[in-house]
Amino acid sequence: MSKVIIAEKPSVAKNIADATNSKTRKDGYYEGSEYLVTWAFGHLLELFDSKDYDEKMAGWRMEHFPFVPEAFQYKVKSDPSDRHKPDQGAQKQLMTIKALIERADVDGVISACDYDREGQIIGDIILDYLKVEKPVERLLLNEWTPDEVASGLKKMVSNEVMTPLKDAGISRQWADWIIGINLTSVATLKYQRGSGKALNIGRVLLPTLKIIYDRDLEIENFVREEYHKLTGTFKTPSGENYDGIYTVDGNDKFEDIKSLEAVKTALAKKRGVVKERIVELKREYPPTLFNLSGLQGYVTSKQKGWTSDKVLKVAQGLYEKKLITYPRTASMALEESLVEKTQKVLNVHKRGLPYEKEIEFHTHKRVFDNSKVESHSAIMPTYVVAKGLAGDEKIVYDAVKNRFLMQFMPVAEHEEMTILTGSVDMDLPGQFISKGRRQLVEGWRQIEKIKSKENELPIVEKDDIVEIAKLKIETKGTSPPKKHTEKTLLRIMETCGKKFKNQKKKAKEDEDLNEASEDDSDDVDEGIDVDESDDQEMIQSILSGFSIGTPATRAETITKLKRVGYIGVKGKSLYCTEMGRKLVELFPVKSLFDLEYTGRLEKTLSDIGKGEVERNDFLEAIIAFTSVAVNDIKNDDFHVIQDLQVPHEGSLGKCPSCGSDVIEGKKGFGCTNWKAGCKFVVWKEDKFLKALGVTPHRNTIIKLLETGEVFSNNFVNKKGTKFSAFLRYEKNEDNDYFSWKMRF
Repeated sequence: MSKVIIAEKPSVAKNIADATNSKTRKDGYYEGSEYLVTWAFGHLLELFDSKDYDEKMAGWRMEHFPFVPEAFQYKVKSDPSDRHKPDQGAQKQLMTIKALIERADVDGVISACDYDREGQIIGDIILDYLKVEKPVERLLLNEWTPDEVASGLKKMVSNEVMTPLKDAGISRQWADWIIGINLTSVATLKYQRGSGKALNIGRVLLPTLKIIYDRDLEIENFVREEYHKLTGTFKTPSGENYDGIYTVDGNDKFEDIKSLEAVKTALAKKRGVVKERIVELKREYPPTLFNLSGLQGYVTSKQKGWTSDKVLKVAQGLYEKKLITYPRTASMALEESLVEKTQKVLNVHKRGLPYEKEIEFHTHKRVFDNSKVESHSAIMPTYVVAKGLAGDEKIVYDAVKNRFLMQFMPVAEHEEMTILTGSVDMDLPGQFISKGRRQLVEGWRQIEKIKSKENELPIVEKDDIVEIAKLKIETKGTSPPKKHTEKTLLRIMETCGKKFKNQKKKAKEDEDLNEASEDDSDDVDEGIDVDESDDQEMIQSILSGFSIGTPATRAETITKLKRVGYIGVKGKSLYCTEMGRKLVELFPVKSLFDLEYTGRLEKTLSDIGKGEVERNDFLEAIIAFTSVAVNDIKNDDFHVIQDLQVPHEGSLGKCPSCGSDVIEGKKGFGCTNWKAGCKFVVWKEDKFLKALGVTPHRNTIIKLLETGEVFSNNFVNKKGTKFSAFLRYEKNEDNDYFSWKMRF
């Protein structure tokens, strides 16, 4: 007897087929002596559209909402080129899976889709749709290497054990359908009537937009505050110079310049004295192993033009090629059961490296810690050696491999020196503080050639007398926060906006480095001092599920925000477009912008996956929320269409009648609001213009919409004589159509 294995994608099916010796390639599957290995193409099935449940929903009408079906149903996914027809490839593959399962020599099914809530429902929805009655087992793997597949097949679980994860996936899918279908439809009807484009409303989309909006507003409302600093340059007995910043009770920024001028004057021609010399040995651990958000943030900050969505797609490809472990993970550590496997992987990848002898395997809690793992361990390379990688794949693979190797390199060490300098001849309320740094052990920093900015101070002893060579007062100003990048946005989505110890420290350092350029501000991925080891609170927050979206969906959310025109990109910086701003400010369902509310929803989905919350309770709450939100939109007093208008690609300007976009078509230049009755259109074969010997072009229409009239000295009268005039296109007094008016 045989078992049917269903993989999520053809590439994964090929890996499983190779590992199980299922070598015979058939139409839609591989066959071996024990297994028939087939595949989906991600989701083969999709939820019914609202019109599939009720014909009246085919035309959007406000009175038909809110709409929630009595029972959700699935159909073969639609053809992307014609949504009215099922995708023929998906339909054929579904029938292949059905035929294989129904074979007389098949006594069971193995779901081998990705081990997450989305992978769980990809397999389960297919099995439910086909009404499979044969026993179903679940293959739960973190990578697709032959050893792991063979091992995983020996310790499968019944698919019934995975019911909570299925419930979480189904709840996410149905909740997003209920919110998306209802609120997108009603919002479009209310604010976008006749625009021809929907106003996208989503559970994860809007709070992410609000994060960017809030940062933009913070920057715009920022008030620069001036402060002053006094720097002293001191000369040691041996003739070496060092600088120090004047500080009183820990503060080196002064609002009152006069107090600094008084100190500067008092110290003129005086001598300094070394009050104290402090030397501390600091140890720096490497940054933690990557989870998906960390990998996306790292690569997008280093590589110009990269997006988090691109990083995910490349990482997914490497995973399917057996080169890295499962990338859609929130964890930054490895399960303790992976010790032996990890040592094997390390031995493979350290071979031949110039620092091979420095790499030593260990089982420290920074790397192996079950309390820091949720479902999937952090991303690491597999024992399969990558050959011939180039371009995008090499960039992502090297990032994962290098971060892995760093964990087993020596801890980096540097010496921090602090010199406190006072005055010999007078009592000062403060003192001059000088900071220096000297790298002693490069350690893990060698792997990516990370260099620290050395700032060595001269060797002085306490009570040494130093000459005050120079005193300088500088006036500076506080800096506004920087625009969000994909790296900073992903971290806020991951922790739902919570701030932690290390983040606060980083923010303080950024404030002190206000001369740094915006594009370079996120490029450094430093280690962690031993006395500031990983913030357990942050890690637990990430793993709790209290977040905006999941590791798998955050990149897609950012990409969609760009695609629908709610945010824009300049360099690495993200900003809220005018349309995005209007949506945040005017859309009445404010809870959808609330990070706390969205975080609770995502946390509840996580708890459903753990079997701690019932699916039906969650969905009842979503239905109740949607019903209230629909009524809030219906009763909203705001009616101005153009302020929330989605800009059309190729817009030439705004319609003088209704304010919608004017675009070029095959026969003319018309208002996109024509379905709602707007009559503004300039035909390319306009008879009046043709009689004048001119033809309207794009630039003509742009000028007309911008200034209200256009000038030409190429008009021709009936006698064939050229003349000059201004031409206007004005709405008729007795109807909604437009006519040409001439001004000489």
